[in-house]
Amino acid sequence: MKPYRMVSSDLKNEKTLVRVKDVVFGGRKVVVIAGPCAVESREQVVAAARGVRRAGAVMLRGGAFKTRTSPYSFQGLGEEGLRLLKEASEETGLAAVTEVLDKDSLELALEYVDMLQIGARNMQNSSLLRMVGCSGKPVLLKRGFSATVEEWLMAAEYIVAAGNHNVVLCERGIRTFESATRNTLDLGIVPLVQELSHLPVIVDPSHATGKRCLVAPMSRAAVAAGADGLLLEVHPEPEQALCDGFQSLSTDDFGCLMPELQAIAGIVGRTIASSNCIVSQVAVER
Repeated sequence: MKPYRMVSSDLKNEKTLVRVKDVVFGGRKVVVIAGPCAVESREQVVAAARGVRRAGAVMLRGGAFKTRTSPYSFQGLGEEGLRLLKEASEETGLAAVTEVLDKDSLELALEYVDMLQIGARNMQNSSLLRMVGCSGKPVLLKRGFSATVEEWLMAAEYIVAAGNHNVVLCERGIRTFESATRNTLDLGIVPLVQELSHLPVIVDPSHATGKRCLVAPMSRAAVAAGADGLLLEVHPEPEQALCDGFQSLSTDDFGCLMPELQAIAGIVGRTIASSNCIVSQVAVER
């Protein structure tokens, strides 16, 4: 058998369905997760949540802990960011996902969000992988900057081997010689990994390209390639964003993109999951 035994399609022919509240990854419906790179304020994250839900997203993203290249860059609001993310999640009825960096951030996040994200920098942090494997929460596992497919799947194996089978893989581009984009988006990975593994595979065109003008085209291409979902950065005012505004869509741009994704999904025999089908206990607009 392959070294990634438990996540291999050799072990399990049918696709794993990962449920996050009312959202299901790996089925016929393509899941769109959208929201700001980082939670900056109550007004910002609530406006983003309302905007992406109105356009049809079914999950909300937002970083409370940010690993940045520079120690002087915005590092997130910590637990306050988690509180604000949960507030926006509860108001809109959108399930929330956030990145965790270590034991402390993991323990805090467990109280506030519905899904945990392991970022590219931590893809091979075996201690953290084991901890989220024992957490009981669904996990979104991003591919590392220079990780091979086998290394990525072996990282998922750590989580599954620890007892957590609810893992969604996320392609976010890899580092190559090319400098015109932030990373090189490897869309060929989508059908390849779906052949090798039973886990759902989604794509993050925002971090992959690093350019707002490229996010929509590569989102359309990802759906056409068979991705089970998208992870998109959307900000009410991208030009004012404290983190990654240059690759974030505005809520209006996101609203224009969603019908295009629906049309492409239909061509490949799928549909885009809609927030209109998600039962919420509260109204979006108050």
